[in-house]
Amino acid sequence: MSQLHMTRVAVGCPDYPALAARIAARTEGGEIRFTTRFKPKRADELIGGKLHFIVRHTLVGRVEILRFADRDDGRIDIVCKGLLERIHPQPKRAHQGWRYLTDADAPQAVADGDGIGDLPPELYRELAELSLI
Repeated sequence: MSQLHMTRVAVGCPDYPALAARIAARTEGGEIRFTTRFKPKRADELIGGKLHFIVRHTLVGRVEILRFADRDDGRIDIVCKGLLERIHPQPKRAHQGWRYLTDADAPQAVADGDGIGDLPPELYRELAELSLI
């Protein structure tokens, strides 16, 4: 059975380095928490999957989902590993809240030293459309 993932907009992050800095600053004990109002209906399928972040209409990075935790205020924490993994940029429209993403639709991790992840998202998108990467 394939793993289920989710996407979420990284509000206020202009680029990948800003997202990486935000996650590093908010990580405590190797975990980071993202608050949402409702627990996903498919929460059990998301454990072990990845939370992918959208920055400027592009998926740029992801963290592993560890569990979902109830809060005292009625909201839900998405508890993730505090290690951001860079992925091959993939166009994705912004949305409110989160959306599911299947393994087949999830972008691949960037291999160390291949340089593709360092390309500006616009250039990456053009090269991908031309089937050059």
